[in-house]
Amino acid sequence: MLLAIFADIHGNRQAFEACLGAAQARGAERMILLGDYVGYGADPEWALETVMGMVDGGALAVLGNHDEAVGTPTMTFNAVAQAAIEWTRGRLGAEQRRFLSELPLALQEDDRLYVHSEASSPASWRYVRSISDAARSIMATPLHVTFCGHIHTPALYSMSAAGKMTSFVPISDVPVQLLPGRRWLAVLGAVGQPRDGNPAASFAMLDTASQEITYCRVPYDVETAARRIRENGLPLWLADRLLIGR
Repeated sequence: MLLAIFADIHGNRQAFEACLGAAQARGAERMILLGDYVGYGADPEWALETVMGMVDGGALAVLGNHDEAVGTPTMTFNAVAQAAIEWTRGRLGAEQRRFLSELPLALQEDDRLYVHSEASSPASWRYVRSISDAARSIMATPLHVTFCGHIHTPALYSMSAAGKMTSFVPISDVPVQLLPGRRWLAVLGAVGQPRDGNPAASFAMLDTASQEITYCRVPYDVETAARRIRENGLPLWLADRLLIGR
């Protein structure tokens, strides 16, 4: 089966629409959603309604920290992110809030684990910034591969049976086989707010038969997404950073 996996949509309608179209063109048979559907971007209602419809159609979805913050006023972020989440709270209805409140922190399917941050403590919202961070996550589960997002920068880590770690930045559209003798952590880039210097939206495809993962980049209408942020009175940096992928 061909899975399309998305993380960190962040209310960016233009980016998510582009990624969904690209995934469908590549033959995606099932969608996996790794959290942070809201926050930062100007279209949280549309993003959530889209995700809710996908879940009704069989997609899997987990909770992100910005999603949790919608119903948890005690959660705080930096000033820019805080302004965005407070604005987002005022835009969402009861059904959308209920959907977010019921999302799980992690989901297991076959030999795969899906989580927003990492596997050792999903509710702590830790970032995978290093090999040691990745090793902690990999050792927390016996499953073959864990998929996460949260850091907005794509990376791929693996651990051998002897505990030796490897890491690299995947190349767009170059499949990587997730070898059975190793355990893997696939960190996805962001759909809605890339931070690796490339403004193109990011997602991944997994072929469960061949165990090949392909990281994908999709150009989208960044100018419109940025304009929507400005028009809604959100912090200007949230618009500017889309243009530079930071």
